[in-house]
Parts: sequence; C-alpha cells; structure tokens
Amino acid sequence: MTTAPTSFSPPAGAGAPDDAGQSASDTVFFGIMGGLELGSFVPGQRLVEADLATQFGVGRNSVREALQRLAAEGIVELPRHRGAVIRRLSLQDTLDVLDVAERMTGLLARAAARGSGDRAHAQALRAAVQALAGAGKAEKAERAERTRPGEAFSGARRHFYRTLLEMGGNRELRRLFPTIHMPVVHAQHRLASLQQMRLADYRRIAAAVLAGDPDEAEAAGAAHVQNVRAAILAGQPG
Repeated sequence: MTTAPTSFSPPAGAGAPDDAGQSASDTVFFGIMGGLELGSFVPGQRLVEADLATQFGVGRNSVREALQRLAAEGIVELPRHRGAVIRRLSLQDTLDVLDVAERMTGLLARAAARGSGDRAHAQALRAAVQALAGAGKAEKAERAERTRPGEAFSGARRHFYRTLLEMGGNRELRRLFPTIHMPVVHAQHRLASLQQMRLADYRRIAAAVLAGDPDEAEAAGAAHVQNVRAAILAGQPG
C-alpha cells in the first residue's frame, strides 16, 4: 500500500473556498480531493499524518481534522489502529455513486438553465466552455510529452461546475453537489474513453443551459453520467 506523495500543490475543488478564506484543514481536505482527480492520490492509498503535515505545510491537528471530514463524506476510511486509507469502491459502490450523480447533475443543469437570462452568468459559462476546450488541447500535449496529464482540464472542469452552481442559485445543490464521490470514481477508473467524451458532453450541457431549456439541460446532464457509467462497464474484465 502506497503512502502520500510529496509534491502536490492542492487545487480547490468544486466546493472549495477561495484561497484567502481557506483554513489549514481546508488545504489538506481539498488537496486530497484534488489529488484524487489528478492521480496524486489513489484509492487504497494509506495516508500518513506526518507526511501530509509536511506536504501541505500544516499542523497534525489540521491533518486529523481534514481526515475526519473526508471520512464523514465517505472518501477516507479510518480503520482502528491502522490509520487513514483512501476508500476503494467496489463496482456496485461505483454504480451507486453514479445513480446519485446522474440525478444530481441533471438537476444542476436544469437549475442553471433557469439562470441563463443573466448576461454575466451566460458569459461566464461560455468562457468556462472555452477554457475546457483549451485545457483539452493542453492535456493532449501533456500526454504526448509524458508529463502528468489532466491538471489544466481538471481545473477547467471544476470551474465549469462552479459556474453552473452559480447560475442555478440553489443553495442545497451548492452544499450537496461537491459531496458526490465522483473524485474517487474518476481516480479508480482512468479510462481514455472517459477523457475523450467529457468535453463533448460538457458542450451539450452548456448549449442546453444557454438556450434556457431546462428539460434539455437536465437530459444532457443525466446523459453525461450515463456515458460515464457505460464507459466504466465497458472497461470491466470479462
């Protein structure tokens, strides 16, 4: 079982606070969440308090607080006398997460479509899609150079979802959406087909939202998660 890496700069997650308002515990919490998405942390990995404290430049009390938060959200397991371990999902666990994500992503897109009349929000969503497209090109270059892929696209993807949450103006969605265990799902199922289809899905979601069509937006959001499910099932052995 591997231990925590030592060279990861923690990005903010979809629900992360701005850096100025981020506590030491937040730094560890969102650093691990972001690291899962980027491959710096992996399911089944043991998390050593001392290593995390050094890595993130915080005290061990802040690390413990962050691990308790991650455990409460089902990202980390805290087996007695063994230390923290990033949760590994069974196939059924993964499908259960996707069932929830499908409905929540559809609801998110529906809510955002109702806010499409706000010019500033609409411009922000168009910019988010442009950023995704640019990051997708950068990701291809990173893969070609064999550097760590995905950081630019991951940041653009988080910004895309934050923009949808802002457009929707639904406080409950803003509270609940970041708790879905998709970072663990993506960390455990790193399939080329998932990388290739996400940008097309995000463009369809944005087009429906900008058209102010809640039904079509909801269908596009749900279809994105359905595509993720189909890719994961297609990648199963046997």
